[in-house]
Amino acid sequence: MTSMPPLAERMRPDNLDDFIGQEHIIGKNSVLRKAIENKNIPSLIFWGPPGTGKTTLARIIARSLNCEFFNLSAINSGVKEVRETIEKAKKARILSTHPPILFIDEIHRFNKSQQDSLLSSVEEGIITLIGATTENPSFEVISPLLSRCQVFILKPLSAEELKKILYCCNRNFKVL
Repeated sequence: MTSMPPLAERMRPDNLDDFIGQEHIIGKNSVLRKAIENKNIPSLIFWGPPGTGKTTLARIIARSLNCEFFNLSAINSGVKEVRETIEKAKKARILSTHPPILFIDEIHRFNKSQQDSLLSSVEEGIITLIGATTENPSFEVISPLLSRCQVFILKPLSAEELKKILYCCNRNFKVL
């Protein structure tokens, strides 16, 4: 018996047009949408409550750039894992026109030395960092790293957006 991916993974949209919510940052003519469409993505921090699409947006960005996507959780990763991932990213960078995306979930849980370990790779363009946090990055992310990232605030989904997601999930649901 093979294990089935969680429902959230099976229903996750893979492009901006299928993404529901966050119109203020990915709607037509928004800064982030234009950056994605122009394939010119700076390092980013997505700040918002759980379930607002931070991880999904990071994956959509990587897919749109056709670049390698590395995913770390600050809860169970340390400097060693960051350095190992950056080494993998250096190798992947050779084969791609865009730097790999390093997505760090719960980036606010990294301590100062863990965040410091990201700085040179962000500065040198070895990676494009996308951090996700539920905490105010102004207080939880070190200033040198924060100054190299654009912060986007994700809002809780409205009742209408949740209904639309449920409708789309129900219509597209596939049992594996």
